[in-house]
Amino acid sequence: MLELVDAAYFAPATGQVCTLQLPDGSTLPMLVDSVNVKAQYRNPYAPEQQRLPFIVTLTAQQATAFLEGPCAIDLPQRERLEGVYVSRLAPLGRDPAGAYFQVVFS
Repeated sequence: MLELVDAAYFAPATGQVCTLQLPDGSTLPMLVDSVNVKAQYRNPYAPEQQRLPFIVTLTAQQATAFLEGPCAIDLPQRERLEGVYVSRLAPLGRDPAGAYFQVVFS
């Protein structure tokens, strides 16, 4: 399923809260901050019909010690995506108490 997901799948959820199921089974509400297509990172030898790489950025809606790992994502009005690797980002100019994450699809 993940190989079929493209940026358009996530775009309607921008600005909405989704639920992330962490590797330990707990859940974490996340705000979908942005969906950014990274066309410049496309493999020049990839078939034309292959999706363009994109990054989904997320902000945790509560404090968490979670750093990274395979998760499931429940988006509003979408089916659950399993096996999505989520990694934590440094705050870099944002609230240092916040927890920021990204999902990279290449």
